[in-house]
Amino acid sequence: MLASFIDGADWSMEERALSAGPLPCLHHLDRISSIAEEGREIIGFLAGNRNAFHWGQTYSEADFGPDFIENYGWMELFGTRGHFANERMAGGFLILGPHLHYPDHHHFAEEIYIPLTGGTAWRRGDGVYLEKPAGAVIHHPSNVSHAMKTGAEPLLALYLWRGGPLAERSTVTGRAAQA
Repeated sequence: MLASFIDGADWSMEERALSAGPLPCLHHLDRISSIAEEGREIIGFLAGNRNAFHWGQTYSEADFGPDFIENYGWMELFGTRGHFANERMAGGFLILGPHLHYPDHHHFAEEIYIPLTGGTAWRRGDGVYLEKPAGAVIHHPSNVSHAMKTGAEPLLALYLWRGGPLAERSTVTGRAAQA
């Protein structure tokens, strides 16, 4: 699935000069570094250079509350907002702190997540939450609702988006709650 998802991607991207944008959630990289089951080299690089990247948040405290905002962030490595310009595909990393619920939401872009830490439960559509191991490929088709709940440990996941407006804000249909 991953190979077909990235098939035809243009990897000759121009670098963008983005200002560093650290977030409170970056302290979770220390714990993530110690528990990671996959991608230790990438995680070490992110942890060691955490304050050099442009990290972002799509939501505000008014959307999901202060606890969520303190424990949530993403860094787009490539895409329409990323460190490398790509208009057709976006990819980067998502951090969610422990005991967070990222509520049901959907977006036009098709999405793949690959968690680098285990212990997070994922739901698609009206299905039940299922805990996925590190390294799993989690696919969300275009406009299909999905949600995540972290357990006792934080989540670091690689994400890939394609199709549609890559910087479009998700439509949130659920409410944030503690996991």
